[in-house]
Amino acid sequence: MDGTKDKKYMIKTWGCQMNVHDSEKIAGVVSSLGYRSVEAEEQADLIIFNTCCVREHAELKVYGNLGRLKKLKAERPDLIIAVCGCMTQQREVAEHIAKRYPFVDIVFGTNKIHRLAELIANVKPSGSTIVDIHEDQEGKVIEGIPADRGDSIKAWVAVMHGCDNYCSYCIVPYVRGREKSRKKDQIINELIQLGQEGYKEVTLLGQNVNSYGKDLEGEENFARLLREANRVQGIERIRFMTSHPKDLSQELIYAVRDCHKVCRHIHLPIQSGSNSILKCMNRKYTREQYLELAYRIKAEIPDISLTTDIIVGFPGETEEDFRQTMDIVSRVRFDSAFTFLYSKRRGTPAASMENHVPDHIKHERLKRLLDLTQEITAENNSVLKDKIVEVLVEGVSKTHADRLTGRTSTNKIVHFNSHTHLIGKLAKVKITDPQSWSLYGEEIHESSEN
Repeated sequence: MDGTKDKKYMIKTWGCQMNVHDSEKIAGVVSSLGYRSVEAEEQADLIIFNTCCVREHAELKVYGNLGRLKKLKAERPDLIIAVCGCMTQQREVAEHIAKRYPFVDIVFGTNKIHRLAELIANVKPSGSTIVDIHEDQEGKVIEGIPADRGDSIKAWVAVMHGCDNYCSYCIVPYVRGREKSRKKDQIINELIQLGQEGYKEVTLLGQNVNSYGKDLEGEENFARLLREANRVQGIERIRFMTSHPKDLSQELIYAVRDCHKVCRHIHLPIQSGSNSILKCMNRKYTREQYLELAYRIKAEIPDISLTTDIIVGFPGETEEDFRQTMDIVSRVRFDSAFTFLYSKRRGTPAASMENHVPDHIKHERLKRLLDLTQEITAENNSVLKDKIVEVLVEGVSKTHADRLTGRTSTNKIVHFNSHTHLIGKLAKVKITDPQSWSLYGEEIHESSEN
């Protein structure tokens, strides 16, 4: 501990919520060594880049940021630089970083966070890069890693790691490994601890939470896990992501319907509305099956908010394929959609497919899709005018110091004027000005409710 007294660390994170949660665990490990967090690279004695490889743009950002550190390392040879995350889980990338950026001290994989303290201790000035990406422990989930959470109101909780779906465009199964579920008792104990610490909302994470429990003995599944989580004291809201349409059961729909703490929001990626493209993507469902599922969800949970992911310009996508995507967006009327241009990922089946869509066509289609999704989002939000919604207050608005910001159960952002004593609490807000990206309203006090 003496060797790290007054030492400082900085973590820069790219990617999904799972990467963010991994960074919390990385922060927990280095904090336990005596490091404290800083924002600026120039102040840090330890810099860690937690990387994403889902899209090429994210990888290029990592390499650009690494290049900038060369001068800093030359000025401060004792500075420790580490790179981890999904990029480094690819052997050729880990080797490239070690060769091209020899000033990087540690390259470690997504499954080696529990060994970070040991890796830091083994760093030698002017020594070669330590590379540790091999999966050990027979692929088991490592428990007991401390987490230094970046929020005191909301918390991420991983319920499983890895993915078995092998969508043809996605590198995640190759870098995160096969699906591994955490034991239910470990998850519930973590939730109980969070409730006792004052956390009000948890998001249960997995590449496909609907597959939870398939690799465990007994009859554990995600619907039953939700019902048990719903009984944890202190926790007010439970979210989860992400759901794969092929595995979302009627039992899970009933659990979301019945559990009062489970938020009325399901993120359900469709990726494409064309059956031929869905087949090429290896998504294992049809547009008809997706529509039927969406209608069943809405029938059981009328106030549900459905959001989605859509890839534009997948190899071979024709104008008719894209029209089918636009059609399904119009039918389901998603509350919001995360839209992406297809990005070729080395090592995935889609990368070697023929008929890649030209960039100018991708961008033109993306604009049309954005216009449609934004129109639907605005229309969905407009019906909330003069409605009273319950908001978990997350903090002060970044743009207005006298305004608070929070989210509804349906994951809509709400801004309203009030006092900071409401932060971390549930508040009733009357929506006065619904806009496309957020809702504006006024606090409703108990005495003024009808």
